[in-house]
Amino acid sequence: MAFAAVIWDFGGVFTTSPFEAFNRFESAQGLPTDFIRTVNATNPDANAWALFERAEIDPATFDTRFLTESTALGHPVRGADVLPLLSGDVRPKVVAALNACRAQYKVGCITNNVKTGAGAGMAGSAEKAAAVAGIMSLFHHVIESSKLGIRKPDPRIYALMCEALDVDPKACIYLDDLGVNLKPARAMGMATIKAETEAQMLGELAALTGLPVA
Repeated sequence: MAFAAVIWDFGGVFTTSPFEAFNRFESAQGLPTDFIRTVNATNPDANAWALFERAEIDPATFDTRFLTESTALGHPVRGADVLPLLSGDVRPKVVAALNACRAQYKVGCITNNVKTGAGAGMAGSAEKAAAVAGIMSLFHHVIESSKLGIRKPDPRIYALMCEALDVDPKACIYLDDLGVNLKPARAMGMATIKAETEAQMLGELAALTGLPVA
């Protein structure tokens, strides 16, 4: 297949997964493992997380709604305590892979994010914000759910990226750390990579593109 574009998720792909930070928080607070993910996966189109990623509520409302939702599931957790966990550490090898892809393909980023922290990566420090800004400047087009008001896995967000890059979905590779976000891309004809580990993700990208990115 002759690919024309590589489209990337951000968190959990260019940065370490927030799920790791969630698990550390859960362990420290005596919560069940993956409890925060359970809250986020309950009523996924209309819960606090979904509303916040579509910019339909502000941080204060997210804080109280998340507390209500987590309490209903047996363990009260404030949304304000979850937000600082979203900013991961940049993976330099993945940034290098992006640069290699950019030399041959159009590159785009579709990120579900919220209006917290600094920049698209929701960075908690000026240093991280600068690093994220540098990565974002490499893409030909970036779509942020908190600015668009649409979030993955809504199929429209993938179609909008293809339109912006002027590419056929069947000529695209899409990388994301969540299987639910890969399904619509795959249904459109994109080749998909689930980012489970850095090495696995880069290995699959190398196999598809033939580029020395692994």
